[in-house]
Amino acid sequence: MRRWLLPTLLLAALVGAWQLAASSGALANLLDLPPILVPSPIEVGEALSEQRHLYAENAWATLREILLGLAIALAVGVAAGLAMHLSKVARDTLSPLIVASQAVPIVVIAPILVIWFGYGIWPKAAVVALICFFPIALGVLSGLASADPAATKMMRTLDATRGQILWRVESPGALPSFFTGAKIAVVIAPIGAVFGEWVGSNQGLGRAIIYDNAQLQAAGLFADVVVLAAMALALYGLLALAERRVVTWR
Repeated sequence: MRRWLLPTLLLAALVGAWQLAASSGALANLLDLPPILVPSPIEVGEALSEQRHLYAENAWATLREILLGLAIALAVGVAAGLAMHLSKVARDTLSPLIVASQAVPIVVIAPILVIWFGYGIWPKAAVVALICFFPIALGVLSGLASADPAATKMMRTLDATRGQILWRVESPGALPSFFTGAKIAVVIAPIGAVFGEWVGSNQGLGRAIIYDNAQLQAAGLFADVVVLAAMALALYGLLALAERRVVTWR
């Protein structure tokens, strides 16, 4: 109960303070802005309620991009981490390329992907995959490398093959690190989807953010952020639940 109660109380206190400061005009005066640009939580909730169908459509479009990008990142990340663990040549070859891929700004890559793949779902999924596969690959690699040496030595004394050691000792030991990398990935995945939608899209929460910003709809902007945050938290919670079901020894 403490794990849920304390964050809930803190969030309620912050929202209450925000509501009081916004409704009294103190926040607008502090920021030196018109009151219309400083919405209260109640106004944000009203925006969500009044346009719930539009938010649902945009959220579904963004969620599809996130899920597809995460699926690609999982496949590529696990394969890259496994290859670098099994082969020193693969590690020496892939490591610089993987690090270099994260050094290139997403805002530079996204327009190129839109030019190549058009305005459909694939450019957004590619951006999500690009920023998500690095923590997954790193988690798999570090997890496989942290296998219990005593267990590995025992398997070798029992004439276990390389594949048996990988399957029975190294892979189970790598699961905690894998889930850590995956949880980092799902938190940053909405960022990639929004960047992709900003470059070129006719739907999605990123597109909604551009529209609300152009129309000075501050409540709508906050509502977009709330939906994105709720989406990331839901994905994180699902992964945390899966980790508890799979990594039972923790």
